[in-house]
Amino acid sequence: MSEPGGTVVGESDGPAASEVPSRRLAPFVALAVALVLAGLFVVLAGSDGGGGDSVESFLIGRPAPSVVSTTLDDEPFDLSRRKGSWVVINFFDPSCVPCVAEHPELVALADQQAQIADGAEVYTIVNRGTDESVQAFFDANGGDWPIVRDPSGSASVAFGVAQVPETWIIDPFGVVRARWAGEITADAVGAQLQAMREGRA
Repeated sequence: MSEPGGTVVGESDGPAASEVPSRRLAPFVALAVALVLAGLFVVLAGSDGGGGDSVESFLIGRPAPSVVSTTLDDEPFDLSRRKGSWVVINFFDPSCVPCVAEHPELVALADQQAQIADGAEVYTIVNRGTDESVQAFFDANGGDWPIVRDPSGSASVAFGVAQVPETWIIDPFGVVRARWAGEITADAVGAQLQAMREGRA
C-alpha cells in the first residue's frame, strides 16, 4: 500500500519471503562443506608415504594395456613380451617431490625382488623431463632397472594414471593385479607380491 507522497510501505517488517529458505539452508550447506573438507583431510592424512594407497581401477583383473616404446638405453620395450614374469611398473617424474621421496623404496624393492627366484621385474615409465635429467637422477640416486620413455603420455593415459607416482603389479599372465596411488614402500609391495605368488591375494 502507498502512503501519501508516494512512499511504498511493505506489508511486513520481517525478512523477505525469498530470504527465509536461504537462511534455513545455510546451516546445512555449511555442514556439507565441513563434511567434504573432513573427508579430504582423512584421505590426505592416510597418504603419508607408509605404503601408498592401494586403489581400485577398471583395469584390475584385465589384461594390461599395450606399452611399446624404447628405454633410455635405446633398447626396445614391449610390455606384452614380459609375460611369464611378475612386473612392477612405476610411473615417475623427476620433478615430482613424492616421486623423489619414494625412490629409495623402489631401489629397496628392486634389490629385494632380485634376491627371489621368481622376483618381480621393475620398470619405470617417464613422460616428463629429458632423457638427460632422468638419467642424471638415477645416476645420483640409484636404480639400475629399465627406464621406459613415454613421450606422448599414451602409456599413462592407457593405465589411467591420475597423478604420479603410481605403481602397478602385473602378473605372469599379463593381467593387472594391483595399483597404488602415491608413495609406496618396499615392504608393502613386496608383501603383496608374495601373497599373490602364494595365491593369498
